[in-house]
Amino acid sequence: MGLGEPKKRPESDTTEQVSPCAACAVRDMAFCGALNDREMPHLLAILQTATVEPHGSIIDEGEAADYLFNVTQGAVKLYKLLPDGRRQITGFLFEGDFLGIAMNERYAYSAEAVGQISLCRFSRRKLERLLDEFPKLEKRLLGMASNELVQAQDQILLLGRKTAQEKIVSFLLNLSDRQVKRGAPASPILLPMGRADIADYLGLTTETVSRTITNLKRKGYIKLLQGGMVELPDSEALQELAEGS
Repeated sequence: MGLGEPKKRPESDTTEQVSPCAACAVRDMAFCGALNDREMPHLLAILQTATVEPHGSIIDEGEAADYLFNVTQGAVKLYKLLPDGRRQITGFLFEGDFLGIAMNERYAYSAEAVGQISLCRFSRRKLERLLDEFPKLEKRLLGMASNELVQAQDQILLLGRKTAQEKIVSFLLNLSDRQVKRGAPASPILLPMGRADIADYLGLTTETVSRTITNLKRKGYIKLLQGGMVELPDSEALQELAEGS
């Protein structure tokens, strides 16, 4: 079961006596950035922090949606299991992203840690009361929900008529754009997920993803660096590839 199950909390899930927000690197881009220092104690009163190991479950599809989460470090993959048992990855979340905004009484998909991650967890019931008290916090969450819808539309486009190369290049450029929004350089980008996860997300085979990335490297469009980093030497050339030019 995931962290959404209150009966089984991981040992690392603790309520901090010292504010976990004091040294948070993503506060300004996260939803809590809407609150000032005087208002933050209200949020801290309902916040719990947790660390999840690689491949650890955060939420499971069909569980009661009692909790919402803010990713503070690492990457998360979202996925649904199809009736035939296959897995479709529907998105990736990174530092500052919020998990659970558009969910109803039960989680509509599962979420799993790509590598080790850190996150903040909030009781849905308590957070909803806080949103009534601080409308600007609710406005910030609605803005993040809009971004989530845009990403869903991008996913539909990627799964549409684009070729394998166009899909992969578009995916890399999307990661670059999201990295810039988090205050990081556009290149190199961090590619924490494996080839199989990329394949499941883009509707390709793992072999096709590996072959295409190798071809892009051979032609000089990308450079594979250590630590899962990928350099994008010429973003304009990549943009032309993504558009099929």
